[in-house]
Amino acid sequence: MIYNISFSKPTTHFLTFEVVIDSAKANLLIQLPNWRPGRYQIQNFAKRIKNMAAFDANGSPIAISKEDKSSWRLSNEAGDVTISYDYFAFAMDAGNSWLDDEQVYLNFINCCIYDPERLNDPCEVRLTLPESYKIASGLMSISENTLYSPSFYQLVDSPLFASATLRQVNYTSNNSHFHLWIQGEHPKSDEELISDFKAFTDLQIEVMGEFPCPEYHFLFQCLPYKHYHGVEHWNSTVITIGPAAALSERSLYKEFLGVSSHELFHTWNVIRLRPEEMTPYDFQNENYHTTGFVTEGVTTYYGDLFLARSGVFSLSEYLGELNKLLKRHYENEGRNTYSVAESSFDLWLNGYEKGIPGRKVSIYNEGALAATILDLLIRDKFDNQKSLDDVMHLMWRRHGKTFSGYSFDDYKVAAEEVFEASLDTYFMEIVCGTSPYETYLNKLLPKFGLSFEIHQSEQIEERYFGFRLSENTIIDIASGSLAEGLLSIGDKIQSINGSESTDVPNQPELTLIINRFGREMHIQLQRDIHEYFSIYQVKEIERMDTSQRERMKGWLEACIQ
Repeated sequence: MIYNISFSKPTTHFLTFEVVIDSAKANLLIQLPNWRPGRYQIQNFAKRIKNMAAFDANGSPIAISKEDKSSWRLSNEAGDVTISYDYFAFAMDAGNSWLDDEQVYLNFINCCIYDPERLNDPCEVRLTLPESYKIASGLMSISENTLYSPSFYQLVDSPLFASATLRQVNYTSNNSHFHLWIQGEHPKSDEELISDFKAFTDLQIEVMGEFPCPEYHFLFQCLPYKHYHGVEHWNSTVITIGPAAALSERSLYKEFLGVSSHELFHTWNVIRLRPEEMTPYDFQNENYHTTGFVTEGVTTYYGDLFLARSGVFSLSEYLGELNKLLKRHYENEGRNTYSVAESSFDLWLNGYEKGIPGRKVSIYNEGALAATILDLLIRDKFDNQKSLDDVMHLMWRRHGKTFSGYSFDDYKVAAEEVFEASLDTYFMEIVCGTSPYETYLNKLLPKFGLSFEIHQSEQIEERYFGFRLSENTIIDIASGSLAEGLLSIGDKIQSINGSESTDVPNQPELTLIINRFGREMHIQLQRDIHEYFSIYQVKEIERMDTSQRERMKGWLEACIQ
């Protein structure tokens, strides 16, 4: 398949595609993907297409009929066909496509139609670009503005930037070449970027034993407004982040490093070491799997851990990221009713929004904490001589290098081989159940030099009355609290104890006047005997003993002074 891509008026954000399918069979079926790997949600990219037409080898029109929302049937005779259409490229995040007067940014999975019977056939991309533009992509260049992919699978896993202002920074690790392509402004020098990126790259390759591609491309959209997103690919990643000027500050630069480390580890974990349900990808339908706690959870854990172990993060920075995970976990009532394995399967249903109260947990967040627990269980038993590193290295050798796909049981078997004992209880309670994580963390973290303490909410309404506010509107209600059944999400507080100020007083009783979807109501609330919205947090033990210090050093390595 040959994809000819051009544009004439970039500020309209429409790209023109002419797709040549040689030796097409009669009555050809063509499709456009409904979702993209890395975001397990049907996204219906076909809604961005218009003006589709088809022609035979002589240029005569071919009738097209729609078979479903993203499939078309051509009334063609056997032979070469050309299909043309316009695609609206105007969504700026790490998984979409964008065209304006400064650049072209393509995720081919959004916009490239395909013959479902020829997914393994080679593809060629021919771009018509301004003379000043240069191209950044993991695809192989075969001539000026012409790129090659050995299959459709790899084409749609290889995004592209093209502009006149791309900045390139290069480094080498273990004989593989890494390229940082920066679209927009980044205040850090080449030397600073190379120092940090090479440190965590070297460590990741050391842990996994090899890097699976000779060239790797970090594609950065450094935006002038607030943004944060990353998507993994075959030999590249796209990361959108902003505001770019704030990357000079450690707080945002730390996030930039975190997402970069996370996406790089995906090169092993999910791009090649992939659940069997996604081997190969079905681009038209949901790819249900229960192992999101591995694909995203383990990757989230390692993304920050590699930065600590390589010395790019300080101990306080790493603990800050761990405390973010804990805060999100304990603020989510879903942890009491929904396992991380269930949430992985239902990610296709729940999406990436907050969802209804108590229904879901995050495969990223809860999966990372589940990985933390497993890593510390192994490290504790073997005094840091074994770890989750060994599990992932074993999984890579068995299922990643072979691209064979793995099952839930395959991961469990690998973990138990490393642990040299059954992990039935861990998988039943932490992965497939809703047992309190603190049952494990209370025992494990102090052995590694960290205190694990409960922190009460500083907000009176949260701690004693069981409801949470945002701009005078109730956004969350604690399960089992007295507020549950009296208040509703969406209630707007007009006054408290006769005062129009909505600062909640530290008093045993509240009289609230609320607006509930247009109805004014008076609500009496008594202070509860229980406390709500409490979270656990970690910090370094001030006077740790030698054993604690050595175990922390074995776990977190270079960030321990």
